[in-house]
Amino acid sequence: MSSPFNSGRTKRKNDIGRSFLILGFLILAAALLFNPSLPQTAPTAEAAEQELTIAFGVDPDTLDPAEAVTSPANMVSLHVQEALFERTPEGEIEPLLARDYQVLEEGQEYEITLREGIEFHDGTYFDAGAVKYNLERIIEEEGPNAFLIDRLDEIEIMDDYRLRLRTEEPFAPLITNLANQAIAMNSPAALEEYGEDISSNPVGTGPFVFSEWSPGEEIILERNENYRGEIPELERLNFEIVPEDSARVIMVETGEADAIMGVPPQDRDRLVELEKVEVVEIPSMRTMFTGFNTQREPFDDPQVRRALNYAVDSEAIVSQLLNGVGIPSQAPIATSVFGHSEEDIYSHDPDRAEEMLAEVGYEDGFSANLYHPVGRYMEDEIIAQAIQSQLAEIGVEVELITMEWTTLLETISQPPKEAEHDMYLLGFSSGTGDADYSLYSLFHSSQWPPAGNAFSYYENEELDELLEKARLVSDPAERENVYADANQLIWQEAPWIFLHSEVQLNAARENVEGLIHYPEEYISARDARIVE
Repeated sequence: MSSPFNSGRTKRKNDIGRSFLILGFLILAAALLFNPSLPQTAPTAEAAEQELTIAFGVDPDTLDPAEAVTSPANMVSLHVQEALFERTPEGEIEPLLARDYQVLEEGQEYEITLREGIEFHDGTYFDAGAVKYNLERIIEEEGPNAFLIDRLDEIEIMDDYRLRLRTEEPFAPLITNLANQAIAMNSPAALEEYGEDISSNPVGTGPFVFSEWSPGEEIILERNENYRGEIPELERLNFEIVPEDSARVIMVETGEADAIMGVPPQDRDRLVELEKVEVVEIPSMRTMFTGFNTQREPFDDPQVRRALNYAVDSEAIVSQLLNGVGIPSQAPIATSVFGHSEEDIYSHDPDRAEEMLAEVGYEDGFSANLYHPVGRYMEDEIIAQAIQSQLAEIGVEVELITMEWTTLLETISQPPKEAEHDMYLLGFSSGTGDADYSLYSLFHSSQWPPAGNAFSYYENEELDELLEKARLVSDPAERENVYADANQLIWQEAPWIFLHSEVQLNAARENVEGLIHYPEEYISARDARIVE
């Protein structure tokens, strides 16, 4: 298939005859055409339509950042809605809708100055009132991302473009959290108009305007011609939902897609050899795990949970199933996340696992279910099957329950008394690059579903205190020490089977320039263009 850069290109016909009379008419026509006092016609197709297609595996759960808990949702929304700050691929926090900020009152007060002259896609103005509206909405609705800013006690509008944020106690990760895509700004007018339907009608300030979402198929964005910064060269940005790994690979090989996410590890080396395809490999901030429902027997016993960690061979999963594309876990967060500290890996020791189960009355094993997605994570179905096989070796019979991604999320997001899962396969990426994002949302007892993401329903008062302390400490070295204690406690208590940190594999056509690949598992096409 031809490159999208050439799509629709036509050659201008040359009607110049050999007659000087015809030449004269053409010269006259040219003079009229380029007379600045006359209205100019639109450019011809000679400029080539700039249209880019990115294919990934699963549908976003929503296009409302405040409710989004998946990287596909955040990747789409970062092109439409913008936050006050942004995190660069190198991990630096930079102003975006904000111009600058000051920290006052020993870390309990923040004064934020906004950029002026910015409009939402519906023509309404972005100002301090819009920021206050969005922040209060996130906190009051107590959704899955409220924990990022729920320590705010007061949001004061000082003037049209200045706010003051106050907390009762110092809150170390606040600016980092404000750079998360979950805190991106929607138009208050659109929020009033659409209500809950804002999830499929996003209205932001970003470089692209939402056009259409066909669930399970595609999302279409159009260039924002009124963007405050450099207007994108791309006229249209398409996100194609393609669950089958092999189908996505074929799309980038043939040019049907300009970029894909989630290259299967077994296809990496072959794609690297192709002249027209570039493979991008970067460490992800995502950690993969099998979570336990710790409110249900036998997973309420930490010895059972530790035993199952010894039964699963995480190193073999990485080396054999993932072709070495991954890092066996030595902590509940990825190696690239601030606050990471390493514990001794759970070695593969099925004999020890059997002994540990026998000590607590499960010498004959037990049965359990394992909910897992297909096409959401690298080789997720194969990993689930490997876990099933390895647990069977110690007498634990696992029923695999395969679910479409958004259905799985809904299922494990029920209150504990309504939960149906014993175990679940999931990955979680620290969207801020800070341990607070992962550890607080996944393990603090206040974050149990349906409001939060602590799908294991784990509760430990000592851990809660450590996670709260880390939020109060401003010194980075001291925060790391607190998180080291938290990581160690989680590792010993084992509310998960710890698997691995993912390595992100994407691929793009060589004629695509300006794509930015983030460790949060986003691709930004804000500065992208297609060249010959």
